Amino acid sequence: MQTYLVGGAVRDRLLGVPVYDQDWVVVGATPQQMLAQGFLPVGKDFPVFLHPTTKEEYALARTERKQGVGYHGFSVWADVNITLEQDLLRRDLTINAMAKAEDGTLIDPYGGQQDLQNRVLRHVSPAFNEDPLRVLRVARFAAKLAPFGFHLAEETQVLMQQMSAGGELQALTPERVWQEVVKAMACAQPRRFFEVLDAVGALPVLFAELHALKGVAQPVKYHPEGDAWIHTLMVLEAACELSQHLAVRFAALVHDLGKSLTPPELWPKHHGHEAAGVPLVAALCARYRVPKKVEQLARKVTEYHGLIHSGLREGQPALQAKTYHKVFHECGAYRDPVEFSELLIVCQADARGRLGFERCDYPQLPFWSALLQAASAVDNQVIIAKGYQGVEFAEQVRLQRIANIHAFLTQYRTVTNEASGEA
Repeated sequence: MQTYLVGGAVRDRLLGVPVYDQDWVVVGATPQQMLAQGFLPVGKDFPVFLHPTTKEEYALARTERKQGVGYHGFSVWADVNITLEQDLLRRDLTINAMAKAEDGTLIDPYGGQQDLQNRVLRHVSPAFNEDPLRVLRVARFAAKLAPFGFHLAEETQVLMQQMSAGGELQALTPERVWQEVVKAMACAQPRRFFEVLDAVGALPVLFAELHALKGVAQPVKYHPEGDAWIHTLMVLEAACELSQHLAVRFAALVHDLGKSLTPPELWPKHHGHEAAGVPLVAALCARYRVPKKVEQLARKVTEYHGLIHSGLREGQPALQAKTYHKVFHECGAYRDPVEFSELLIVCQADARGRLGFERCDYPQLPFWSALLQAASAVDNQVIIAKGYQGVEFAEQVRLQRIANIHAFLTQYRTVTNEASGEA
């Protein structure tokens, strides 16, 4: 019975990055021996156990054989005669197919250390193409390891392209795809996840709404970076600099889906793309069973980012008091100001996700934040004391909020005009 540290922990130690999770492979043991030592069984399809003290996962060495469609279509065989090399052979990438013995010896039968040094993501064996989930996993590793400059091996990219074209990606369950998106969004550079999916032909299969943005022209004056797809990736990148929250990053990814619906003869303008994009966001979220809280922010950003941008023009309020109130009301800002602050962050990312604008100021964010605070300063008890109830009470609150907005706008214009005059 021999125990080896395997997978990501070995890879990350060699890269010099923190290791948070450790997985182990046990060679030459039976389930009964593991139980006798106090290990707790957790594996359903093959023998996996939790260490009685550390709770880390210990899996018996195993092999797999493809028997059906999708990533569930495998039979797994665990046996005392299966070697470590056989176990490592079934893994996805060479950099994940290394192990360390208890004395610290590195076991690297498939060239993982060399690929690690050369910053290459390379599949271990032809069996890679038996699991369609690996297309997403490799894209995620590209996002995770992007700061180190990793790239796909040519033969791995070709194999992933063949898998994307072969139809097995459709066998992935919505939940599993979304899990990979969530993990990718938490990586160092989530845009690389989608760039790799695009490069291997998986983007139109799994995220047709995003793929439809490729080649969609935008006004060069405001979008010198190019088409709506490039802008989307830049907005996602900007959002990642501003927030670690999944909802913010996802909303940044899908905020401009409506531009794909603009007839080409109307390009580069996209009037009404905000409202047009909401059904596309809803469809994508329904397909992958995206959590309601995440979908909610994505819908609001998609529909209202244009109005948020136009809330200030050349440093001056550009909308009517009733319009500002409508945005607050329909975005649920009075009820949930924290979510509205996240909406503003995505809008800031939208402004910065353009070539040459990556560090631009976004005065709309502090403006809308201060305006919401002013609008919300309504004393409900005073209104109740005047005898208003029900519908009449709600109307009085609405009128007071609009009055507060009007007063704020008047003061804002006065202060900014005085400041510009002094300048």
